Amino acid sequence: MSQFDRVLALIPARGGSKGVPRKNVRLVCGKPLIAYTIETALAARHLFHRTIVSTDDLEIAEVSKRFGAEVPFMRPSELAGDRESMLTVIQHAVRFVEDRDDVELDWICLLQPTEPFRTVEDIERALSLARAGGCDSVISVVQVFSTHPILMKRIEDGRLRPYCIEEKEGTRRQEYDPPAYMRNGAIYLTRRDVVMHGNSLWGRDTRPYVMPPERSVGVDSELDMKLVELLLADRLDAARETEAKG
Repeated sequence: MSQFDRVLALIPARGGSKGVPRKNVRLVCGKPLIAYTIETALAARHLFHRTIVSTDDLEIAEVSKRFGAEVPFMRPSELAGDRESMLTVIQHAVRFVEDRDDVELDWICLLQPTEPFRTVEDIERALSLARAGGCDSVISVVQVFSTHPILMKRIEDGRLRPYCIEEKEGTRRQEYDPPAYMRNGAIYLTRRDVVMHGNSLWGRDTRPYVMPPERSVGVDSELDMKLVELLLADRLDAARETEAKG
């Protein structure tokens, strides 16, 4: 992005979570889950106007501050319900920062704390796509195979039917056509005016930033949490081995 672009890095972390209770502050390999996202965002601070956490929860706020994030406000309770849209949470944060800093932001970079594997390079590349594309938003995705639409079925009159794409018997996954991609939740980068005036996180022109499967694992269930912990432990072990050899 140009030096004149103001990008707000926003980490949303409400206290309530039904699928994985207290997931944002659950310890994973010795650190709260949210800490991994905070550390990556702070390592990318050269890209951002500010990096803040929006939360309604005092424990999450304290943990976030301990790991270096700004928590300049407590999210109002009416924006903390499980049915509240992410859009209104973002708009609240944008208004707060713009009023407090007397600026107008250019882009909002949403970094969900349930996705601990994104890197600084991922953020940099998404920002480069946004600058080059003249688009409304850039959203991170991962190519899928086991959940490709060609495998999806519906049941009609007791019979199995294609849900949307007919699967030919014996089709190999390399032949799934067209290739399918799924949002992985790691990066949502949106123009400020699209969020504030268009009331959208996507806008009309959305560009994909494709991430590999190993950086596209997030936490939506207890099973996900176990997988994330295993992957993070492997990554930490590899880093220790590299350090020892160095």
